[in-house]
This record gives sequence, structure tokens and C-alpha cells, in this order.
Amino acid sequence: MIERIFLGLGSNLDDSVAQITTAFEHLRSHAELDDLVLSPLYASPPMGPQDQPDFVNAALQLNTSISPEALLKTCKSIENIMGRQPAAHWGPRLIDIDILLYGDQIMETENLNIPHSGMRDRSFVLYPLADLDKALEVPGMGTLASMIEALGTSDIRQL
Repeated sequence: MIERIFLGLGSNLDDSVAQITTAFEHLRSHAELDDLVLSPLYASPPMGPQDQPDFVNAALQLNTSISPEALLKTCKSIENIMGRQPAAHWGPRLIDIDILLYGDQIMETENLNIPHSGMRDRSFVLYPLADLDKALEVPGMGTLASMIEALGTSDIRQL
């Protein structure tokens, strides 16, 4: 069955805009990922230690019939191909590709939480998602609009 998926892309190292673009191109070239639409790019301060560059983030909508686990493997493979190295929690990232939503599924495993567990508290996730689908319903969390309203003022800026 074909599912509508949303991914989060982020980078704050080595020309972050180029890193997001490269990740998008890798995903677009994957034979089992279709109808990819990239949100506008946003910049925001890092969540963790502030002694690192601002992040550039985007959301990506796509359709696929591969499993969430296979999609996660694809995302991690692309991160590795692009040169991502292990980093400190909330530290600098060359590229980060997260599965935010996989259709209307809710799942929690050792390696995968869908919907992404931290998304409701992250303007750099919610605002790009809203650019793709303002009326989005997030399974188990409510509407995207209500999450943005609850988040309040944000220091995110569209590039």
C-alpha cells in the first residue's frame, strides 16, 4: 500500500543549504520514493549547546510502499554516504534525516518512533510541515495548527 510520508531534514555544517539539497537529491533518486515535495528552508538556533552554527531545516513529503524500517535504513544510508559522523546529542550535524510521519501509523520501537516524539515542541519541524499541508492531522497528537498555536512565538526564520 502506498503511504504519504513526511521526513525532516536538518544540517548545520559545511554549507547547510547544499547539504539539504544533496540529501533531497539522494532521496529523489531512490526508485521506491515518489512524488517528493520539499518545503521552503528555515534557519533556527540549535536546540542543544549554543556554541554551534544555526541549523537549516526543511520537511519533505513523499509517497512510498516500503516499510518504515526500510525507509529508516534508506535515510541512515544516505546520511552515511553524505559523510555524517557520530556526534554528541543535540550537537552539530552534517545531515540529519528523520521520519516524522508515516501515513497514519503510530509505532514505537527501539530505533523508530512514529510520529517523531519531539515534533510537537520543534518549530523547525512544525513550520516546514505546515508549508506542505496546513490541515495535517498528526496521529495521536492532534492538528498541526493546534501544535503551532501551542508552541507560541518562535525564533525560526524562512530562508
